[in-house]
Amino acid sequence: MIRAALALPALAACAAICAPPASAEIYRPWCVHYVSGDNGTNCGFISYEQCMLTARGGGGTCKQNPWYLYHGSGEKTSEPGGRLRRR
Repeated sequence: MIRAALALPALAACAAICAPPASAEIYRPWCVHYVSGDNGTNCGFISYEQCMLTARGGGGTCKQNPWYLYHGSGEKTSEPGGRLRRR
């Protein structure tokens, strides 16, 4: 019983020390904005087409993520009409 009582603080200390570092925010280039319900936003889309497939099913519209344009990786992102945009 005493061993178990001593092991618990040791495990707690290890959990605090061995915890993985926080990861950086991932910015995706496209957001779907829902116009019905709670007017929510989901910015988890890597392409306009992927965003539109979700938006059509949920009654939303797709727009470029302004955070991605500011904080993004600078890689090419696809836009409607097949154009490419480079930051």
